Amino acid sequence: MPTAPGSRLLGLVAHPILVETGPEPIAGSTRLKAGTAQKVVLNLWSTLVMVQLGRVHEGLMVDMRASNEKLRARGLRMLRHLTGADDAAASAALAEVDAASNSPVLLLLLHGLDPAAARAMLADSDGHLRTALAALARDRGAATT
Repeated sequence: MPTAPGSRLLGLVAHPILVETGPEPIAGSTRLKAGTAQKVVLNLWSTLVMVQLGRVHEGLMVDMRASNEKLRARGLRMLRHLTGADDAAASAALAEVDAASNSPVLLLLLHGLDPAAARAMLADSDGHLRTALAALARDRGAATT
């Protein structure tokens, strides 16, 4: 990625990204400014990809699998934060599905769906939790009218 304005490389790519960092403080040492700039750009890009894929909800990376104790604890905190559920309800949702289930399924369980319905709603929403929650709200609104 480190390159200069007008370089041949920028002309060859479909979506050029140029971060002008200026000269390195130590000539020939691209691990300093250019390397840091490259890491920042890649972090921003990968974050955008996760948002566009629907893996982020309310600023939290929700598409995770609670496959170990650390991730289970993180998942429980996330479930409590996003749904207002207490520890018992969040733990019950986690116990209801296998460890391979992701957090969006668990969030939908806490909104009253069973695991199969939660997975189906997520599949219909291309894995986007926000879309699934909106569909759930529409369905419930239609059921009450």
